[in-house]
Amino acid sequence: MQIYLAPMEGVVDHLMRDMLTQIGGFDLCVTEFVRVVEQLHPRKTFYKICPELHHDGLTPVGVPVRVQLLGQHPSWLAENAQRAIELGSHGVDLNFGCPAKTVNKSKGGAVLLKEPQALFDVVKAVRDAVPSEHVVSAKIRLGFDDTSLALENADAIQQAGASLLTVHARTKVDGYKPPAYWDWIAKIKAHTQIPLIANGEIWHAHDALKCQTQSHTQDLMLGRGALSLPNLAACIKFGDAPMPWSEVTQLLIDYSGYEIFGDKGRYYPNRIKQWLGYLQREYQEARSLFQEIRTLRKSDEILACISS
Repeated sequence: MQIYLAPMEGVVDHLMRDMLTQIGGFDLCVTEFVRVVEQLHPRKTFYKICPELHHDGLTPVGVPVRVQLLGQHPSWLAENAQRAIELGSHGVDLNFGCPAKTVNKSKGGAVLLKEPQALFDVVKAVRDAVPSEHVVSAKIRLGFDDTSLALENADAIQQAGASLLTVHARTKVDGYKPPAYWDWIAKIKAHTQIPLIANGEIWHAHDALKCQTQSHTQDLMLGRGALSLPNLAACIKFGDAPMPWSEVTQLLIDYSGYEIFGDKGRYYPNRIKQWLGYLQREYQEARSLFQEIRTLRKSDEILACISS
């Protein structure tokens, strides 16, 4: 079983990747997306989204990181994929699942699920550009409005030469509303030979087992579940007990140190409140702490509340 940390835009940055991979259980991380329009991004763009490239594309504990690209232009995506590989990315991931309206309006992310040929063209161009020893993976949802093209989309990505396919088992219209339709991943598996990674609505170890059973797929990608239960990957892979609140508090303190004294200090109040929003699902104490800091704007005041 391989467990991947999902690329959550504006949430799972290199600091969060560092923290979650230190806890254990993850085999690979995928970055937030690099938006590709009609340009080859300078190296600094890749280093900003993936500082791990300065260290052989690995987190501080040695977990490989893969750069994700989002866009619609095959040739430009291919050029940027080459650059990501040259800089040390462990493969390249292509985002065909982002549900954001602003992204979809500019013909990126999940909107491409309406056009199997467009998926094929993008994946084929990137696969042809990237040396064969490097992984080219893709992430999709079950469709945009419905699941009518799910099998055709998966087949297009397979025929184009992708190495792996992650399936978020909901449509764009479904958003993040439960349930996730894991049985659809099994349908895709029955019609393709490409290795599949299951994603969506995995909050606990028992969810992972249900997902694996229904999807007929062992490999998983965790997103929101890993933020609400920080040691979720270790619970699934090693049978660890859920992390107690006392340890979560220390994580929040450590994360505060990263954010306040790192290069993103000005975002700290919003970031810590955002993470507490996820933690509230699993921890009553997170609800109380969130209420304490909800109106605070100064980093030192927030950290004092967390540490008290």
